[in-house]
Amino acid sequence: MYVPRSFDASDVAFCHAVMRAYPFAPIVTADLTASHLPFLVEDRGPLGTLLGHVARASPHHDELGKGNEALVTFTGPHAYVSPTWYEPGPAVPTWNYCAVHAYGTPRLLDEAATRAYLGTLAAHFDAGYRFDSLPEDYLVKMVRAIVAFELPIARLQGKAKLSQNRSPADAARVADALAASSVEGDRDVAKWMRAGGPIDAGGSSGQ
Repeated sequence: MYVPRSFDASDVAFCHAVMRAYPFAPIVTADLTASHLPFLVEDRGPLGTLLGHVARASPHHDELGKGNEALVTFTGPHAYVSPTWYEPGPAVPTWNYCAVHAYGTPRLLDEAATRAYLGTLAAHFDAGYRFDSLPEDYLVKMVRAIVAFELPIARLQGKAKLSQNRSPADAARVADALAASSVEGDRDVAKWMRAGGPIDAGGSSGQ
């Protein structure tokens, strides 16, 4: 990913905040196969560890177990930026956005670790659902139907293009215009611009 210095947001805290706020992402392996998956982000390792799973029926799980590097791309909020929002002068349309690229080598998990991961995944996204309350024979069947994996992150790239290349007056006008939009994603970009980074459920900056 091309990351100009003014848009570089590769610090671990920022990247983890983006990944946790937008956890559904594609993983691409060396054979250019891609699967779109929900990911858990753990703090294990210097750059963190991702956890995910694919259906055992998917041929992608064979590639995930070959020991080759894979790429997971997380897309944060994004919005069109009109040049009419800038102070008078020549300008072109552009796009504001945040993105994170996480690189690492996936490792397949055994059945016990897969079952533990599924319980954690369910609790993370649905606190009212009890995964372990399902009938044992059904649980065994479900666990054996998937292949879970962990991906220790070896390299992180974060990019936050939030009008840092414009004057403070232009950036403020862009944030104001996006905040007034009827599109939720536009308003999210405005919040991130004003906060200087990802916004959590409590409305504070993730940086």
